[in-house]
This record gives sequence, C-alpha cells and structure tokens, in this order.
Amino acid sequence: MAETSGHMRFFPYDRPYPNQRAAMAGIAEALDEERDVLIEGAPGTGKTLSALVPALECAQREDKTVVITTNVHQQMRQFVEDARAIADEEAIRAVVFKGKSSMCHIGVDYQECQTLRDTTRSLVEKQEDREELSEQANALVERMREGEDGAAEARTAVTDELDQLEEELEELREGNICEYYHNNLTENTEEFFQWLFDDVRTPEDIYDYADRRQLCGYELLKEGMEEVDLVVCNYHHLLDPNIREQFFRWLNRDPEDVITVFDEAHNIESAARDHASRSLTENTLEQALNELEDADDSRAEAARNVLSAFLGALRETYDDALGFGEREQVGDDWHDLSIANRDRRDELTLGFLDRYEGRGIDAEVDLALQLGKRLDREYEEAYKDGETTTRKECQTLQAAAFVEAWMADGAKLGQHPMCSVRREGGTEEMYGRAELYTCIPREVTETLFEEVHASILMSATLRPFDVAADVLGLSDPKTMAYGLEYPEENRRTLTVETPALFKSEREEPRTQEKLTDVLADASRFTPGNTLVFFPSYAEAERYHERLTDRADVTDRLLLDEAGTPTEELRQRFVDCDGAVLLTSLWGTLAEGVSFDGDDARTVVVVGVPYPHLSERMEAIQDAYDRAYGDRRAAGWRYAVEIPTIRKTRQALGRVIRSPDDFGVRVLADKRYTRASSEMGKYGVRSTFPPEERAELVDVSRRKLKFAMLNFYADHDAYDGAPPSP
Repeated sequence: MAETSGHMRFFPYDRPYPNQRAAMAGIAEALDEERDVLIEGAPGTGKTLSALVPALECAQREDKTVVITTNVHQQMRQFVEDARAIADEEAIRAVVFKGKSSMCHIGVDYQECQTLRDTTRSLVEKQEDREELSEQANALVERMREGEDGAAEARTAVTDELDQLEEELEELREGNICEYYHNNLTENTEEFFQWLFDDVRTPEDIYDYADRRQLCGYELLKEGMEEVDLVVCNYHHLLDPNIREQFFRWLNRDPEDVITVFDEAHNIESAARDHASRSLTENTLEQALNELEDADDSRAEAARNVLSAFLGALRETYDDALGFGEREQVGDDWHDLSIANRDRRDELTLGFLDRYEGRGIDAEVDLALQLGKRLDREYEEAYKDGETTTRKECQTLQAAAFVEAWMADGAKLGQHPMCSVRREGGTEEMYGRAELYTCIPREVTETLFEEVHASILMSATLRPFDVAADVLGLSDPKTMAYGLEYPEENRRTLTVETPALFKSEREEPRTQEKLTDVLADASRFTPGNTLVFFPSYAEAERYHERLTDRADVTDRLLLDEAGTPTEELRQRFVDCDGAVLLTSLWGTLAEGVSFDGDDARTVVVVGVPYPHLSERMEAIQDAYDRAYGDRRAAGWRYAVEIPTIRKTRQALGRVIRSPDDFGVRVLADKRYTRASSEMGKYGVRSTFPPEERAELVDVSRRKLKFAMLNFYADHDAYDGAPPSP
C-alpha cells in the first residue's frame, strides 16, 4: 500500500479518489466523536471502502467489531471482495454470516435446530461424564487391590452413578440428535478455524468445507465469530431486535462495542417495517383451537374464549369489508382490506369486543399465554426424547401473543391495524389474516442506533439527509454528499417534454404513440444497449407490445416480467449488442446491479414511478402527518415524493459506472422538466439534489435523437456511420 498512516492504513489499493480521501477523514472524525454518519456517494465512487477503512482503524484501536450489512446480493459479493483486498494487506479476521436456513445440512427449521442442538450437547456432556466416571471406577479398583479403606464403598457409589448415567444415555440415544453437530463437539475442529481465517470465506465455502467432513458449518461459524474484526451480514441480523441480541452475543460484544455500516441505506426504511409488522392467520387460529381441544388444563377454557371470539370477529370483519365484486378479485396473493377507523378502534377490535363473553380479555389472554408456554415446553421435550420426528410449533402461544399485542398496540401512533384475505392453494376457499403494520420505522431502528458505538449509513440516493435522520431516528448525524467524480462531459441527462403520465393520460392513444416514438429513438441512437424503466410491469408490457411492431427494434426487445428470475435475463441482455430491456422501476434491476460500458449506454425512466396508492401507503402518509404535523406535508413528502425520486435516481445510476464510462440518462415526463414548477406538489424536478438538478437538460421529444446523436458522436461511440435522424 502506498499509505500506511492513520485511517489510510487499511486502504488496499494504490490511492483513493479525492472524494474517498475526504469521506474517510470525515468518517474517522465522526467515529472518534461516536457520531452516526449519513453519506451519499454516486455509484462507482468507492463508498464501501470509504466506510470500511476508517471503521476498521477505529475498531482495532478501540477494540470494537465492525458489522457491514446490505439487503442486495450483489453488494454482499462486493463486500467480500473488498474485505479480501484489505485482509491481503492487513491482518484482520473477517467472517461472512448467513442465517441457519441457508447453511443447514439436514434441512430443519430454527426451533428444531435449537432442540437438536440442546439434545446433542446433553448427549455429549453425559458421554464425557461417563468417561470420567469410568476412569474413576478403574482407579478405585487399583486402590481396592492396594487394600485402601473405603475404596470398595466409593467404587460402588461410582458404579451406581454410572448405571444411572447409562440409562439416561440410552434415553437420549433414542431421541433426536444432529450427527453433524455431534461431530463438532467430539472431533478436533482447530483445522477448521485455521482454514476459516486464512481468507475471507463465504457461507457457501463454509457449507462445502463442513459438509465434506460431516460437520455443522453454521455452529462452527458462530463459534468463530467471537471478537472478530469484521462481519458481513444481511439486514435482518441487525434490524430484528431478537436476532440482533443473539448476534451480538455470538460476537461476544456489547452493543457499544459494535460499529455498524449499512449499505443501500435508503432501503432500511422498508426493511424495518417488514421486520416490525406482525400478523396472524385464520388458519393459525383454527389450529390453536384444535390444539386446545386436546389440552387437559383448566386454562384451556379461557384460551378458547379469547381465540374463538377473535377468529369469529376476523371472519366477520373481512366478509363485511369485501366490497361488491371484490371477492372475485381475491387470488393467491394477500388482498388488503380497509378496517381502520380514524375516530375509534378498528372494525376487527370492535367485532372482537362484541363477540367476547369471557371473564376479562387481559386476564384470559394471560392464561392463554401461560398454557401456550406449557404446551411449547412439552412439544420440545417430546422432540428431544424422540417421541416425535419434528419439533411441533405451539399455535396457542403464537395466537395468544398476537392477540395480546393487537389489543395493547393496535391504537398506538405508527401502528396500523389491517385485515387481508387470499385463496388457499389455488382453490375457491378463502381465508384471512390480521396484521399490525408498522408505519414509522424509527420505532425499530432508533434503539439500534442509540445502542451501538456509531453507525455509517451510505447510499447513492440518501438525500435529503434531514428526512433520513427523521425517519430512522438518528440524532445529530454527520452528513456528507459526493457526486460523480467522473468527467461531466461523459454524461448527459435529458428531460423530455412528453405528457405528464398521470393515470388518465397514460391511456390516451396519442400519448402512447408519442412515448413509443421516444423509446424507439432512444434505442436507435444508442451505440450499445438501452435499459428502460417504467412505473410498473404492466406499463413495461404495454410498450413491449407497441415496440414489437417497430421493425427497427423488434429483434432486440427483451421484457422483464413480474415474478420471474432476472439473472438469466440480465445475462442475455448484456450478451447482446444493441438490445432494449424493458422493466419495472420497482423490480430488482433498478438498484444494486451494474451495467458497464455497452451493457447499458442509455437508461430511460418513463414517467414518475409513484408507489401504488394502497391501504398501506395511505397509512404511512397518515402516520407521518400525525407524527410530524400536517403543516409540513410530511406524509406526502416522506412516504411518496422522496422515495419515488430515490427510485428514479437509483435507476439513473445504472449507467456511468467508472471514470472512462459514458452514457445518456433520459427522464421522459413533463414533471421532470422546468415546466414542472407550475404543477405544485406533482412537479418533481426540485426534489433532485442541486448539482443533479443543474445537469438536467430539457429537450422536446422530436429533438431527443439529435441530442443523443451529438453526444455519442462526440465520444466516437458509433461503429461506422451514425444512424440518420
């Protein structure tokens, strides 16, 4: 390495970009002050190393552990590459952690794994006790031969204990154990840990290594995590409070001894909502009531009173909430129904209170929880003893815990009670679920950021910083923003004066014809591939059909469809020359995916991709308005406008990925142009950061091809003569 002092000591390459150097210095200063950091940097500017280098230096100096996390698979691979580059230069211990489900050799769920682990450990401990007692018995035989007083009596006591231990071992052998974990406990595993820290190993590497040796790689990895320098993991290891507590325990670290680094941090908001929301299905309630029929316990009646009333209220609520013709629209996916009331409790709670005929909800829910915990312990013991082949889940415990939370939290600010229905396995049978949807993510994230030493949140689309800090619960974070360092002449961002694609306008034939012309021109004048993002998959399909009739692009069209794997499609696209890929901006190709060079020379964003106006989106807007005050229009700004422009900016970032790269970014909608200033809250140009807004160039739809022709001709990008306008 060229530099070895201060926070640069961990930088693995010859020199950083100027912005990287400034970012690292700023982050190092913030970590010394135990301040959180919000950093926005354009794609390809080395944000990961900008965060990792000063974080690792601080961690080594202050005896901390760095945890870097993402929810994007490609970024996980990049983290591993960066960690390996650092480890090649500096002696650090790094591990990449995944959940048990992706590393289990025998395919059991979490509860079964925990039970197998406990049973297997008990077996090994008793085997070790037997060996120790056997050695004592043999030693006492020698002492008996030497005529030692009391030796015979002592040996009898030891053999009696051995006999008892043999009976216990026999019972354990008849139960369920994990042979892989048994081998962990009984074999020498030092070689594994030497291998683990010789390099930065992926979970797949660990799985293969352990599987060949009949070891449990997941449990070995957990053992190897104690006080490592760096851990790479997924969001849920930090955002789920229960998992986080265990995770820090495996690290053998208190929260204040951890520095967290979040990549793609604009995704934390939605991920936190997913982790915090709770739900209970009609099927679970039915299973709980069936479970109670066989429960010989005086508390079963109280549990039935509560759960049967809640089940009846759930069914009645979704029946009443289904509007005319809506029942026929319900399919395999959950269909949300509105049950909340602004001035009183929701319809499900009101129906539950009306149906309930017990001796007090709080008291009987508590009895149901007590009974559920007792049944859960019995199921665990039965699995341990081999009486059952699977570890049964206690449905009563799950249902009672949810009803308790529903009644306690359902009216709190930021919690939105919901009801949903779906068809069962493609049949005509419909069933429902109740859900407490968490609207304000800071209820999940604020505690995490308060507990740890400091957190670094980085993204290419994190601004405005005040909103990110508000939403996630960050107190006085240090903020830094760095644009593209690459030459400005290598990029052109064009805002095309097509009609504003509101719902009514999207259906107009003249609008569709104009937009089809824009897309055809954009693809025709691109010397390479063209990537086109729409507000939905349906719109992508619409224009795929329209462009199919255009002879100049028909043979080069690719369509990304909802629910289909995208990696094969992405590979087909980058392998083509002059291809056009149409996809949704809300799909998986809009962020965390690189398209280098000709893989995507031009990117087009069609329309303003507002999220679908749903019960959940309205609940989020309402919660923000109530939390921050209607006068700030926080609901619209926080829940709709800013996430939408972040999505758009993420899509634009799919091109210009290196200093030598060049390309055109096209925004096709009047709301991106200067004319948007007359459109009130629907004009979005002003929502872009100032330096990006300054690069937006308005062009008419008829002049788009000339603007693209001039730009690419200036870069000698056309192979032969450029296309004729």
